[in-house]
Amino acid sequence: MSYKELINNGIKRLRIINKLTQEQFAEKINMSVQGYRNIEHNRYLPTADTIDKICLEFNITPIQLLLPDNQENLEEIKELINYKLNNCNLDKLIKINNIIDLL
Repeated sequence: MSYKELINNGIKRLRIINKLTQEQFAEKINMSVQGYRNIEHNRYLPTADTIDKICLEFNITPIQLLLPDNQENLEEIKELINYKLNNCNLDKLIKINNIIDLL
């Protein structure tokens, strides 16, 4: 599963858990309904600003959007995170470490 699919599925799952329609969810994050539908249908990855709005509105972290409800995809997620970490420079790794320490 790609990063885009993980994020988009996490956003859809969050909407469903909160028992919101696509229209209600889009309104909460100040986004067009069509734009939101494009996210749910994996047509595009939401911007960092959109992810921030979602996290603030629902009091979650971006990491929570990446984690599936069930753990069957855990190995795929670990591989994806490992791949991304291996492609980071030292400065980015230090920033990631500092963020993890905050969790």
